[in-house]
Amino acid sequence: MFGYDWPRFHAAVNDLPAALLFTTVLFDVAAGLTKRASLQAAALWTLWAGVVGGWVAVLAGLRAQDVIEHGEAIHDLMEMHETLALTTMGIFTAVLAWKLFRRARLSGAEELGLRVVSLAGLVGIIWTAVLGGKLVFEHAAGIPRTTMQAEMMNRAAEHEHAPATPPHRH
Repeated sequence: MFGYDWPRFHAAVNDLPAALLFTTVLFDVAAGLTKRASLQAAALWTLWAGVVGGWVAVLAGLRAQDVIEHGEAIHDLMEMHETLALTTMGIFTAVLAWKLFRRARLSGAEELGLRVVSLAGLVGIIWTAVLGGKLVFEHAAGIPRTTMQAEMMNRAAEHEHAPATPPHRH
């Protein structure tokens, strides 16, 4: 797949949908405060793009979890990450579906309710990202064992950044 395996593809496609959905919430809150139709339209378009891209990222993540080497700690984090991602995407998909069903003729109470639900989705995005970061940065999820062993040996050796600086360990 374009020279990518599933873990790399998941890593490549997960940031943009999260950013779009975060931006959706900002546009939607700003639209509620300012009553500007342009912000409401921007919120809907970013929601569309975020939901479509988010499901691509979720599907890639589901495929990635089946192919990476992992132990129990990574497995448990992956399960929590997956559950949160599915829940978060369910929230934003439901918001989009409701907006499309109502064809942008939402009552004030509906708009407020959807904003609150979207804020819950935003919390889900952040929590999902925190767990994804733990998987990669604390547990090296997706890094093959042989690559990790070679990197650990490389890091054990000292190196210099420039001749004037003393060698140091990272």
